[in-house]
Amino acid sequence: MQETVRFTRLLPSSEVPRYTHVPGSGTPHPYRDPRGHSYNKRPQAPKGLKESQWAENRSYLMALDYFNLGFYWEAHDEWERLLRATGADTLCGLFLKGLVKMAAAGIKVREESIHGVRRHAASAGEVFADVAAESDQDRYCGLNFTLLQFAADRAAQLAYPTDLEPGRPLRVFPFLLVPEPVPLL
Repeated sequence: MQETVRFTRLLPSSEVPRYTHVPGSGTPHPYRDPRGHSYNKRPQAPKGLKESQWAENRSYLMALDYFNLGFYWEAHDEWERLLRATGADTLCGLFLKGLVKMAAAGIKVREESIHGVRRHAASAGEVFADVAAESDQDRYCGLNFTLLQFAADRAAQLAYPTDLEPGRPLRVFPFLLVPEPVPLL
């Protein structure tokens, strides 16, 4: 999550979509539109996330890759499905809710909704603070709470480019979500 961190894909053999969906931009909906990048491809139900086994959860790692590559809608979709499999009433579920909100902030950047960016990023920071307090740990599922809260706060304060090319994945935040230790898959 630091600007000096060099990005390495966590699941390099996994395919990334040919575009990122940006609602309202004219990009085809990935699942509903016949032109969608995942049309007729039902995503597999993910295994629930467990804090002790996060490095083995492909859905979690794929969503981190999507987020770090600028595929915010796809990261949001992956984390949402993982949240449902994990259970919203669990600590891992609450943690995933924070990540869903960070991805939503990235979507709002692409939609040019600064109010939406600020609302989702601030909410993500609050969720991460809650999980940090309840877990009494410095990091969770490989991610450092101090850096997550800083990233959420920073995302809520930045100015973002406008007129971005619809569908072209672009990392809009000046941070990466890099788990430690980096899993070896």
